[in-house]
Amino acid sequence: MPAFNKILIANRGEIACRVMRTAMDLGYRTVAVYSVADADARHVQLADEAVCIGPAQVNQSYLLIDAIIEAAQKTGADAIHPGYGFLSENAEFARACEAAGIVFIGPTVEAIRLMGSKRLSKLAMLEAGVPCIPGYEGAAQDDATLSGEAERIGYPLMIKASAGGGGRGMRLVDNAAELAAQLRSARSEAQNAFGCGELILERALIQPRHVEIQVFGDAHGNLVYLGERDCSVQRRHQKVVEEAPCPLMTAELRQAMGAAAVKAAASVNYIGAGTVEFLLEPSGEFFFLEMNTRLQVEHPVTELITGQDLVAWQIRVAEGQPLPLRQEEIQLSGHAMEVRLYAEDSAAGFLPQTGQVLRWEPAALEGIRIDHGLLEGQAVTPFYDPLLAKVIAYGASRDEARRKLLRAVEDCVLLGVKGNQRFLANLLRHPQFAAGQATTAFIEQHFANDPSLSPQAPAASELASAAALLYQASAQASAHQAGLAGWRSAGSAPWRFILKQGEQRFAVELAVLQSGQQPRLDARIGDEQVQLRLLASDGRWASLEVDGIRRRLAYHLAGDRLWLYGSDGNLEFTDITHAPVSGAEGSGTGTVKAPMDGAIVEVLVTEGDRVGKGQLLLVLEAMKMEHPLKATIDGIIRRVQVSKGDQVKNRQLLVEVAVE
Repeated sequence: MPAFNKILIANRGEIACRVMRTAMDLGYRTVAVYSVADADARHVQLADEAVCIGPAQVNQSYLLIDAIIEAAQKTGADAIHPGYGFLSENAEFARACEAAGIVFIGPTVEAIRLMGSKRLSKLAMLEAGVPCIPGYEGAAQDDATLSGEAERIGYPLMIKASAGGGGRGMRLVDNAAELAAQLRSARSEAQNAFGCGELILERALIQPRHVEIQVFGDAHGNLVYLGERDCSVQRRHQKVVEEAPCPLMTAELRQAMGAAAVKAAASVNYIGAGTVEFLLEPSGEFFFLEMNTRLQVEHPVTELITGQDLVAWQIRVAEGQPLPLRQEEIQLSGHAMEVRLYAEDSAAGFLPQTGQVLRWEPAALEGIRIDHGLLEGQAVTPFYDPLLAKVIAYGASRDEARRKLLRAVEDCVLLGVKGNQRFLANLLRHPQFAAGQATTAFIEQHFANDPSLSPQAPAASELASAAALLYQASAQASAHQAGLAGWRSAGSAPWRFILKQGEQRFAVELAVLQSGQQPRLDARIGDEQVQLRLLASDGRWASLEVDGIRRRLAYHLAGDRLWLYGSDGNLEFTDITHAPVSGAEGSGTGTVKAPMDGAIVEVLVTEGDRVGKGQLLLVLEAMKMEHPLKATIDGIIRRVQVSKGDQVKNRQLLVEVAVE
């Protein structure tokens, strides 16, 4: 296999940046590809060269095989690393690289094709003697066949997209009455996400652990496993926390699962990095789930406990070199834990968020690694997965890693776009998780009532701090005006602010006890009183003394909008003190607005239809997920403002329902 000198990374975001880092360290030149929406992205700026491959939509850019091959040929890239997602598990892409004489840094076309199908890979694993979950993986895909097979398997059961991943096209079905609707929904989502609506059915394992084994093979017939990762904490079948090693792992179980994973990889003559995923029952019984023929999002935890760079291993194997270590030479040390920082609002059903990143300061702590693709000023758009960064901690023990990770999550400053830090921090604090007892049912059974999952009013201290920063800005503006315009003495009437957060309004009365460079203030919010002193501020950080305790606070002020990094993460306030009072919406009207930028993929009603509260009206696709939009009242459809295929903006009016 020939050596190569320049690597094109066929991806974006944090994984493109991460692959570039190792490639550059090894002396390779790098090429980035980007869509129009990513023209100023971090991965573009890091690369030696970059090529625009199309518009923002993934099917017109990052999924265009011909455009990526052309970019490689244009820049002289003689190898392509696919990262994860997009084309990383696309056999036709690997074949196109091969046909163009470009090294594909990944497994063979045959392995990708087989393992990329949940249906075919499960058949292959059954033949290879790898334990599998009972279910249906046949070629017949009509509803009647699937319904009959569901009765044979029994409920509850899982519907899974055969070509799927990341929870897309996956549905839990509790009874036969739900099956038809869930089949339609899963098939539609799978077709949109992967271009294949093929489904499989499996018996649902209700409280297993999700444990995966990292495997690696080379062209010389060597195959090893590098320990396991526990990915049990999941939301909507998407991983939230990943850690290595598994808290309940024994040496005997690790050897058994490792041997099964190697057997699975050997059955397809596997080359490169791969992950064999299992569901582990409390009894110690485990079942094959799927094999991912690529680098995993959570690969950093394996790197930290083994001391190995898995991307460097991928490049080495792609050059035809043997694996750097034999099985007996692979040692595990310490504990690593990772969480995914998403642009999403956990208090609003984890709704993906879009907007501009106004501040991004990742935590800089010993034992913390942060993989990200963020730059201040960049836009988070609806076209891609909302993953912003991965925060990874390493410690001598599990609890040390957990404690470090908790602090790092809270210390990462993200302003402008709402993130999921509070959800992650509360999860890491939870006694059940801290004890290492979380299963795939953890969030549903033990975390469903966590405060991070519902809207919470900002603390009085946060409202007081916001008012203090707005007061300072007003005082400084007045000081630069001629004469005494805007001047107030310390004994004058209090300043009054009305701050809006979302749909909530908060009144803050601010008495100035001492003006000047370090004003002393007394804030009243309802019945609560907060004494504070603004010690310093530079437009990015403020130092305040709040009720006798000094703290630093990250903030961003632009006109009448103020972003604070509070205890719950990103807070956004609008100063509406002097805004005109707006009239209320007409009574008896239920408007349905877009919760984010996205595309309308289904319109289920027409003007004049009678609908009930909670009835599905539209389906919006954004950030690779489908979002159902439902009626908020009983009534008649007065107006439908959109059609299937329309691109819509956040808060755009879509449908109006009037009371009969």
